[in-house]
This record gives sequence, C-alpha cells and structure tokens, in this order.
Amino acid sequence: MATAFLSTANSFFPSSISPSTSSSCSSSSSSLGTALVYLNNQNVQRRTLCKAFNESPPPTPALTKRGFSLCFITSLVLAAGNGCSNAIAAILEADDDEELLEKVKKDRKKRLERQGVISSSGQEKGYLQDVVYKLSEIGQAIDNNDLSTASSVLGGSTDTEWVKNANVAFNKLSSSPEEKTQVETFNSSLASLISSVTKNDVESSKVAFVTSATAFEKWTTLTGLVGQLKGL
Repeated sequence: MATAFLSTANSFFPSSISPSTSSSCSSSSSSLGTALVYLNNQNVQRRTLCKAFNESPPPTPALTKRGFSLCFITSLVLAAGNGCSNAIAAILEADDDEELLEKVKKDRKKRLERQGVISSSGQEKGYLQDVVYKLSEIGQAIDNNDLSTASSVLGGSTDTEWVKNANVAFNKLSSSPEEKTQVETFNSSLASLISSVTKNDVESSKVAFVTSATAFEKWTTLTGLVGQLKGL
C-alpha cells in the first residue's frame, strides 16, 4: 500500500527537476513512506483490539446457592435423562431440609426468648392466675343461674382492678397478631358478659362467658402459658 502510494506521488513531479531538488523530494518521499507504514500498523493494531473486545464473552452473572443447584440439576437432566431423577430428588430434598432446619432454629430462638420474658414476668403471671380464678367462680355462678354472685365477682364494669391487671399482662406478653386478636375477643365478650349479667339475661350471659373463657384459653395456649397457670 505504501509503495503504490509513493509511485503515484512521484508522478506529480516533472522530469526537469534539478538533482538537488530530486534528492530533496526523494528524502521527503522516504519519510512519507515511513509514516504511512507506521499508520498502517497502528490501524491493524486497532482492528485487532476491537475484534478482541467484541469477541470477549459477556460477564457471568452471580449465582445463588439454589440457582447453582438448579443449573447443576439441569445439566444432569440433559446428560442422563430420567436415569438421574433419584439423584435430583435427593439434591432438592437436601436443599429443602436445610431451609427447614433454619426455620426450626428461628422458631426455637423465638420460643426461648418468649420463655425468658415469661420467666421474668412473675407479677403478670399472678394477674393471669387471678383471671383463671375469677372465670371459674363466674362460670359456676352462671351455671347455677346465680347471676347476683356472678355480678359481684365481675365487679360491674371493665374498669375493675382484676380486669385492668389482666390487660397489663396481656399487653406485656402478647406479641403475635393472633394473640392480640384473642385479647380483643376476651375484652369485648367480657363487656358483653357484664352487660348480660346486669340485665339478668341468663342465656346471653352463658354465651358471653363461653366466648370469654375460650378466648382466654386460646391466648394462654398461643403464649405458652397454658401449662404455667393452675386451673386450665
């Protein structure tokens, strides 16, 4: 390429040029040829670098542990067909077992934390034990149609001391939505019980009492207190 370019360039000079001028032109032509060779080499290097860059593989995305397992399993399926189904099932089962183990560990940690709170809540457990005794007395009185005795045990309103103390314990020991729902049910049905007893309505009193006692028992089961209170 450089030789052809120089040949064409020399045809631009007339034959009558003096020797000194010819020597100068020859030197210039030599320099120009060297420059063209250098530029040609640079272009070749650029094209080589561009080709290498364009042909380089894309970055490999990061795989999670489960994603790697799935890729590995897929390769096994393609390689061995149905013959490796048992091995695949074992891999998936092991992965699921690991997730289950982590869940068990978290649940155990929560139970231990809950037991720690309960162990340090002696006063609140005393309040709850009083609720058990109150409900037992109220239930016996209603079963005997003795609403006057039930009324005296209830106290006539939800502002009585034993009800307030019960809610102190409920608030401290309730953590899950299910537990809090049972507390709400207990309080609302207890208010209905007080109203029914005040009105001397035996049947409504029985229904409200059953609802209150059931909610309280469910709450103690959810919180792990059912085995720590007498009379349940």
